[in-house]
Amino acid sequence: MSSQPRLDEPENFFLSGNWAPVDEEHVDRDLEVIGEIPADLDGYFMRIGPNPTYVADVSAYHIFDGDGMIHQVEFREGKATYRNRFVETAGLLKERDKGGWIWKGMNQTMADMAAGNPLPEGGQFKDLVNTAMIVHANKFYGLMEGGTPHEMGLPDLDTIRRDDFDGKLNHPFTAHPKVDIKTGEMMTFGYSPVPPFLTYSVIDKNSRLVHTAQINIPKAVMMHDCAITERFTIFLDLPITFDFERVAKGESMLAWEPENGTRLGVMPRMGEDADIKWFEIDSCMMFHVANAWEDGDEVVLLGCRANRTDVANATTNAADESLDMRDQLALLTEWRMNLATGEVIERNIDPNLYCEFPRINDHLAGRPSRYAYLAGIDAELSGTPFTSEIKYDHTDGSMTVHPLGEGRKGGEAIFAPRKGGTSEDDGYVILFTWDEPNQQSECVVIDAQNFEADPIARIKIPHRVPFGFHASWVPNAQ
Repeated sequence: MSSQPRLDEPENFFLSGNWAPVDEEHVDRDLEVIGEIPADLDGYFMRIGPNPTYVADVSAYHIFDGDGMIHQVEFREGKATYRNRFVETAGLLKERDKGGWIWKGMNQTMADMAAGNPLPEGGQFKDLVNTAMIVHANKFYGLMEGGTPHEMGLPDLDTIRRDDFDGKLNHPFTAHPKVDIKTGEMMTFGYSPVPPFLTYSVIDKNSRLVHTAQINIPKAVMMHDCAITERFTIFLDLPITFDFERVAKGESMLAWEPENGTRLGVMPRMGEDADIKWFEIDSCMMFHVANAWEDGDEVVLLGCRANRTDVANATTNAADESLDMRDQLALLTEWRMNLATGEVIERNIDPNLYCEFPRINDHLAGRPSRYAYLAGIDAELSGTPFTSEIKYDHTDGSMTVHPLGEGRKGGEAIFAPRKGGTSEDDGYVILFTWDEPNQQSECVVIDAQNFEADPIARIKIPHRVPFGFHASWVPNAQ
């Protein structure tokens, strides 16, 4: 029997409030603006996130389970248009045809796998596309952890096709590939709960998959992100592990296992497993990196580091009460890995400023960058604690905070370069916010060079935009 989630499912935090899904797709033009949209802001701001259509068991629904929906604000000639569309994967279309769920979701499916129960004909997991987006080789892709990229059309957000790169993609595809703007190459990887646990690929500027390598790691781990430099790719072997034996005991397959060790692996871009240099670091969790670059013999990595994670319990927001919740909040951290000596130095940027969703000027991915933009976390809040945006300056370690305002919550913001910009931070920081007291979604535009000032523009969205995962900026063709 299928269950259709509505706007309030108190049994599950991630199906209630502003996490609850929306059912309808819209196109709304000439949106109301408080302030003024810059005339040189020309392109598409988008955020993707989980928006379930059918749920097998509301109490077991995991935040990773929802169908993907993209919410878009198109900026053109000082005006804004809003669109939202489902990513119409084959799995979603099959469930629509049936009028109910076929796939049970992450937690229930893993339990069925461990128990040897029958799985859906369409595969173990639904082909969700709900996590991130990227542009490569003039194609705009929707992405999901462990899925296959889906090419999407702009501006209409129509789902064009599932892209396996002429059949050469033979492993899961991360939600966080990295594109080198100078070479046009895209570096990607995929992890799996069964061997091979980690596989890496390079896709060239013409969208041809030109290199694949299997990488040996001791155990299956959740590896959400990676980093690149001009010559290297960096892997995060962290202790959030998959284990079928735990499921047999009635426990979660995905769990925190610090005894598995924590390592950073640096491999030449076109390298193989034998070429990786591993650096042991203190036990930690890092969902997202900001950037990495080379500095002499050192590879510098900047990311958001937490002491641990309880991501397996992202169903009802009922985390383990025995844990210190601040241990799960991330702090901006720098690692310097010396390829000549094997030494690694870890440096916490600010021990009091919790943050996540780091973004940079994407043109500097893999090269020295001065600024990072982060979602600021209120450590006293649970659920969705992002109440500010932060601009970090790597030259002096300073941070500038832009509060979102009383009762407002945000998420990942992106940097949109100004046309003809002359410096790294010459542009705009854009994000969606949710005004809880007034039940109003907005798209907020901040001047990156005047970060503490009020937003340049607040665009009122005539429909609720649920909280989501990652955001993207795609400029209009010049």
